[in-house]
Amino acid sequence: MIAYVTVGADDLARARRFYDAFLPALDYELKVGPEGLSYVLPVQPGQSAILPDFYVKPTFDGRPASAGNGAMIAFEARNQKQVRDLHSAALAAGGFDEGQPGFRDSYGPHFYVGYLRDPQGNKIALFSCDPDEPGRDG
Repeated sequence: MIAYVTVGADDLARARRFYDAFLPALDYELKVGPEGLSYVLPVQPGQSAILPDFYVKPTFDGRPASAGNGAMIAFEARNQKQVRDLHSAALAAGGFDEGQPGFRDSYGPHFYVGYLRDPQGNKIALFSCDPDEPGRDG
């Protein structure tokens, strides 16, 4: 099980504007600390932690942050409309388009996805694969 994902950021305020545009809509809560931004899913009393957590932090070695070539982080949305809405909100908050929301021929008929880059260049996917919604072929 993946416990957490961390991306580096040189400008935490800019990164926060981007991630605040969509992570709260996916139920992530933000905790800001001296070490950076921590987005976590809420835990009810008596419930185990819901993983993974998502962290945005300055680099440990102090060198500029960089995006991994081939690395991508995907967040599941509730439905296709939420994918479109959050993709648009993230672009308005300083993200860069890497692929408008829609179906992709190389994925299943219900896999609906939009791709972005955060202000630091990290690739982000927002997707839904609800079989109760219209699919690529329907």
